[in-house]
Amino acid sequence: MSPAPSRPFPWDEALAFALGRLFWRPADFWAATPREFAAALPLPGGNAPLSRAAFEGLLAAHPDPSPAGNTP
Repeated sequence: MSPAPSRPFPWDEALAFALGRLFWRPADFWAATPREFAAALPLPGGNAPLSRAAFEGLLAAHPDPSPAGNTP
């Protein structure tokens, strides 16, 4: 059984995604490691909106400081 033929890396699509969707500058794209670029890609089945409960949990865990510099 022979291995499946490899596909060349889709540079045009990757660059279009980085510039058009992530709003990276070209220098940011070319300086990114493959791991950094992969981390910026959307996950399959992901990108679900944050639930209200999850949002309130984040607010409770990370409150904004008050104007006096104290947390509420």
